[in-house]
Amino acid sequence: GRGLFSHYLKLNGAACQQEDLEHQQIKVEKNEVYCSQSEEQVQLKQEPDTCMVVPVDEQTSYTESEPNRNQVIFQEAAEAENQNQEKRKLFLCETCGKRFTVIHALNSHIRTHTGEKPFSCMNCGKSFSVKRDLNRHMMIHTGEKPFSCVNCGKHFSLKHDLTQHIRIHTGEKPFSCVTCGKRFGRKYHLNRHIIIHTGEKLFSCETCGKSFSRKRNLVLHMLIHSGEMLFSCANCGKGFNQKQNLALHMRIHTGEKPFSCVTCGKSFRHKLSLTLHTRTHTGEKPFLCVNCGKCFSHKHHLTQHMMIH
Repeated sequence: GRGLFSHYLKLNGAACQQEDLEHQQIKVEKNEVYCSQSEEQVQLKQEPDTCMVVPVDEQTSYTESEPNRNQVIFQEAAEAENQNQEKRKLFLCETCGKRFTVIHALNSHIRTHTGEKPFSCMNCGKSFSVKRDLNRHMMIHTGEKPFSCVNCGKHFSLKHDLTQHIRIHTGEKPFSCVTCGKRFGRKYHLNRHIIIHTGEKLFSCETCGKSFSRKRNLVLHMLIHSGEMLFSCANCGKGFNQKQNLALHMRIHTGEKPFSCVTCGKSFRHKLSLTLHTRTHTGEKPFLCVNCGKCFSHKHHLTQHMMIH
């Protein structure tokens, strides 16, 4: 019986240490091994790379508080392997102390400190510190997009862009804000959101000193000072500094009103106009006066009311 138990452990690659199995009887039933020890029936359950002994009548109540010697052994072995991998990293960055296993990885890393960008695009002259980034950039000029979405067929030049795009279909949002819990599909969007909580505004206008949390908003703001209108209406010639504002303006000429009230059917050119109109049906008044408690459906009505106080 003792030989059968040893053979069972060896076949399954288990790293279990044998307890004193004297006076034990072994029987095999449907590929499961049971031991009888002190008149208590126990079952040997097979796990990947491990094995553990669990009493049959306690299988559902087994908890992590009951020590598993084999798991401890494997954990210690994994930690030792991690330490050995660190020791094998022979190449040290003298600037930050980070270590690398190969010299070319160290050389690439050092460029993050020096700012050196030895790889240049022959088409536009843009430079990169890593050749891999240059190869990715070249796809912009060649138009190559080897990665396609199986859901909608859209193509991408980078696998990373495809991964992010797929989250539109799956709804996956792996990045969450630790302050309010809001989730995002892209880390960039999370970082941009966090600024709402910190109030950080890194981008300042050199003309008037106004600050912005996003660089794009600063660029658009600068057009106010320059008077530059990048987009003009082909019908009346009116200029706009944002393309979306031009698109909204064009509805005046086309008569398009894409937003309709589900209650009365009235249509509007702008979504905000529909939102304000809907409150006439719902009676919603989200704007509260902190002085007297009176509520209003429109913000400008609250602003006018505040002048009384």
